[in-house]
Amino acid sequence: MFPRLATWLLIWFGITFPAYPAAKQWPQGTTTRFYDFKIQTTRVNKLCNSNEIVTVNNMFPGPVVYAQEGDRLIIKVTNLSPYNATIHWHGVRQILSCWFDGPSYITQCPITPGQSFTYEFTMVKQRGTFFWHAHVSWLRATVYGALIVYPKAGVPYPFPFPYEEHIIILGEYWSQDIVQLERQVIASGGVPPPANAYTINGHPGPNYNCSTNDVYKIDLVPGKTYLLRLINAGLNTENFFAIANHKLTIVEADAEYTKPFTTDRVMLGPGQTLNVLVKADQPIARYSMAIGPYISARNAQFQNITSVAYFQYSGAVPSSLSLPARLPNINDNLAVKTVMDGLKGLNTKDDVPKEIDATLFLTIGLNVNKCRSPTPQQNCQASMNNISFIKPTVSVLESYYKGFEDYFTPDFPAAPLRFYDFVNGAPNSAPNDTNAMNGTRTKVIEYGTRVQIILQDTGTVTTENHPIHLHGYSFYVVGYGSGNYNPQTANLNLVDPPYMNTIGVPVGGWAAIRFKADNPGKAVEFFSW
Repeated sequence: MFPRLATWLLIWFGITFPAYPAAKQWPQGTTTRFYDFKIQTTRVNKLCNSNEIVTVNNMFPGPVVYAQEGDRLIIKVTNLSPYNATIHWHGVRQILSCWFDGPSYITQCPITPGQSFTYEFTMVKQRGTFFWHAHVSWLRATVYGALIVYPKAGVPYPFPFPYEEHIIILGEYWSQDIVQLERQVIASGGVPPPANAYTINGHPGPNYNCSTNDVYKIDLVPGKTYLLRLINAGLNTENFFAIANHKLTIVEADAEYTKPFTTDRVMLGPGQTLNVLVKADQPIARYSMAIGPYISARNAQFQNITSVAYFQYSGAVPSSLSLPARLPNINDNLAVKTVMDGLKGLNTKDDVPKEIDATLFLTIGLNVNKCRSPTPQQNCQASMNNISFIKPTVSVLESYYKGFEDYFTPDFPAAPLRFYDFVNGAPNSAPNDTNAMNGTRTKVIEYGTRVQIILQDTGTVTTENHPIHLHGYSFYVVGYGSGNYNPQTANLNLVDPPYMNTIGVPVGGWAAIRFKADNPGKAVEFFSW
């Protein structure tokens, strides 16, 4: 049985360096904000057990970083945990600050126990809901928090100003030691066990054992409109989210404004963020906010208990039962597609690349490879274009910048070696070779290149919905569909595509994205959960 990909895959597209701008043009920020992060172990009591987890500043979730568009952020991170660690600033483009993006062995080496590293970057032409998380191993299961960037002073939202806003972080919680669990899974080749609980802002909610009071709550004033900043910081699982008897109006996706779209529920993959407006227009009562799994892979194990928080009106009886939220079935692909169909970019027509200089075709899937264990449970490995990434010993960016030749090769293929029916005709059994090639392979593209990437799901082992995230870039989602991508029949939206940094490649389908390679020195790093 196969779950959502448990580790991130990486392809590194090095962007050649143009002539550097004059020093006065480098982004410095209008206001500088300082934060101090201490990564440390913290004992928590959840699900009838007391466990040590890794946190930032003894907080789970970690502290919120607040900023305004154009601000400079300086965050000193001290690693007091026994594990290597880095922090990735998810969705931040890192204009001319690529060294501070955070993925270990890509833009920096890990922060070893007892050491510190200071991140410094400016929020250049970006505002909205972001988040940060650990980027070494599975520490991101508990090391995460929100990064909220407001518009410049005097610049309004393109939607009605809300009465209040609330951050809602979706997560997963394991009672086991997460680092030891990861080591066991990788060594055996087996699947990660389902989380012991889903969480909303770190709280499992009353559906879980010993969690009646471990529940998050929002107090409401009737008639007011609330902005919910939804973040999926989960390790593996894509999640549906809904509020009983209330509509959600999406106004932002991945920190980019969208045309308003109203729905009963949304689905967020790991790494995705949505801003939704909710009007408190129902009778006074306590309503459930609920998250549950979206499972697209065949025979996948999953946690089937939903996490619940309270959406409670002023005047409601505190001890009253909450009205239940209705979530889609776990494999409701139509519910996912309906929301994606409704996402349209706000004022994106003039910026989406109409002409393309380079096209890449990337297949995504699992492979059957030998694992380190002498008695592996499964022999699975994730790949793109049948290549699985090998972590180097020197960060790829440093190797590229200093001209080291021994740590990566610039030969990642722009297309699969062989085209076939990727969805229905994948080679899943002997005599077909399903082994992936291993390597630290990259592809270097010229600065200013207008890039189109076709992301194709495959049926090797199983088809499934794949969340794909780019570091250093957002991209226009110009198309997606089921089956194998066909350029003759693909219907592309070049008028108002959403501008995102994480896209769920549909189960048994494809997605087409476009962007301009205009972030000098920044790698475009692809990760799949």
